[in-house]
Amino acid sequence: MIFADMDYPSRYEDFHGELVSFLTARFTRVESGLQGDSYCWVLDGGEKVSIDTFDAMKHQVKSTRAGPHVQNVISTLQQRYKLKVYENPELEAHEDDAAAT
Repeated sequence: MIFADMDYPSRYEDFHGELVSFLTARFTRVESGLQGDSYCWVLDGGEKVSIDTFDAMKHQVKSTRAGPHVQNVISTLQQRYKLKVYENPELEAHEDDAAAT
């Protein structure tokens, strides 16, 4: 599920390093990569929040379920970045496909 979209002026490829630095300074366990798309995973207490560009040209905040782990990441990102937070999470493209079958 998509919980928020990030808004920043640069291309995601150029923004990736800044985002990784921001997240690793604030969370204990962050995994990231940049190859075609950008992704950062914030891993905490068995929960995972993805911040990636897999479905968009800007980073989106995603998780398989709602919870405090998602709100913590969103609140942290909002300290520095502009986010469009969805009142009701949106389904990702692959989730739409699964719901249709």
